[in-house]
Amino acid sequence: MNVFLGIMIPFIGTTIGAFVVYFIKNNFNDKLEKIILGFASGVMIAASVWSLLIPAIERSEDLGYITWVPPAVGMALGFIILILIDNIVNKINNNNFISEKKRSSMLFLAVTLHNIPEGMAVGTIFAAFLNHTPGVTLASAFALSLGIAIQNIPEGTMISLPIKSDGYSKNYAFKMGVISGVVEPIFAFITILLTNIIVPLMPYLLSFAAGAMIYVVVHELIPSSQRKDNNLGPIGVAIGFIIMMVLDVALS
Repeated sequence: MNVFLGIMIPFIGTTIGAFVVYFIKNNFNDKLEKIILGFASGVMIAASVWSLLIPAIERSEDLGYITWVPPAVGMALGFIILILIDNIVNKINNNNFISEKKRSSMLFLAVTLHNIPEGMAVGTIFAAFLNHTPGVTLASAFALSLGIAIQNIPEGTMISLPIKSDGYSKNYAFKMGVISGVVEPIFAFITILLTNIIVPLMPYLLSFAAGAMIYVVVHELIPSSQRKDNNLGPIGVAIGFIIMMVLDVALS
């Protein structure tokens, strides 16, 4: 039950973001958005280190691998795959020949694709917990899931608001925002179901998840929290990082 709830938390974040379409015309309050994005960044950075990379190194040693190889390879793959996905998104956004309505549909597909590795990241850490991987606790798995959920709130809004602006109903825009997040629990469940098969690959998968998370933080969350140059983003990062670090260290 705990694992099921943990897997569903990111999807709940997307749903909350999509639901916002019923209440706002444009976007979040700017200051609130900066704090939220900064907090999510801090949580995900700390989780990438304590909940993913350190356990990946320890698991590599247990399996007799060269300890630095799986983390390095997994991190690189995480970055490469997210870069490829972002290139697809950029091509969609920069294509002047795509109509506005079609562009919002393509953005929906791009964000949905982007959510797949995030779902795998959640599934990987819960699979690691179920396999009693050293350094991975239920609390740290939930914390990572919560960090992704917080990041998913503006993503859900980012999908639903443009669709509503294109003339569709609020109900349709909300439904599409929710659907964009469905892939996360699906791929999380698939990852857990394949736990016995992926045990030898666990160090690679943990570090892949770390690479994907850090890329999202560096490329999307921190730049978005730094617009108009104020201290709200860094304050959110510090709070999120400290809370996640305390949870990981105190409860491990």
